[in-house]
Amino acid sequence: MSKDVMADLKRDHIMKLLSKGKRVDGRKFDEPRPLTIEKDFIKSAEGSARVHLGDTDVVVGVKLMVGQPFADTPNKGVLTTNAELKPLANESFESGPPDKRSIEVARVIDRGIREGKAVDMEKLCIEPEKEVWIMFVDVHAIDYDGNLFDAGNIAAMAALKSAVVPAKRAGKGEDYPLPVSHVPISVTAVKIGEHILVDPTYDEEIVAEARLTVATNEKGDICAMQKGGDGSLTPDEVLRVVELSRKVGADIRSKV
Repeated sequence: MSKDVMADLKRDHIMKLLSKGKRVDGRKFDEPRPLTIEKDFIKSAEGSARVHLGDTDVVVGVKLMVGQPFADTPNKGVLTTNAELKPLANESFESGPPDKRSIEVARVIDRGIREGKAVDMEKLCIEPEKEVWIMFVDVHAIDYDGNLFDAGNIAAMAALKSAVVPAKRAGKGEDYPLPVSHVPISVTAVKIGEHILVDPTYDEEIVAEARLTVATNEKGDICAMQKGGDGSLTPDEVLRVVELSRKVGADIRSKV
């Protein structure tokens, strides 16, 4: 049976359940999947975490090294975020250089951290214009059943909160905790028909018309947004996702 036929069958099944107010896994429309967080998962990293969001399994490692700042931010550290999506995690992923999906995942996670002012980057400056700490956030999908954006964001924030700047090893003084100032949390929702669903599974993602990821901070302020899919969202639907992000994000933040 072709993938297109399978997608149509899945969509019909999902739509029938949604019309009855149900999801395939029994969750409410605004209910995320069970979340578990394990910090310090990689002992060789400066910070790390493993997150299970339902059956989506993500590991994030944080490494820090001394380097030069960017010319336009001479007194701030540098953030670089990468995402590795390997076939081991899902048959839809391919080996080789980063594709559009891995680039989008990395950018969405990066934007939430960066625009949410998660880390005080000025405190990662060693000597203005000469030396700063460069922070690498590497996201690895171990098992993919939808919503890598939120699983990656949660794992990244947990890894950052557990990270230690290796100043002693680099001959730059004593080690100190990574200066995490805020905890921006992203919440992703998809639109299927007239329904808005939080934390979509893989099957819900592939049949959705549109997707919206909204990152908010502890004050409920919007830090970043990313829209995906070919379909559209009405202004009311966007506001609905924003409110869901604030509500669901606050609960997740308490666990990070």
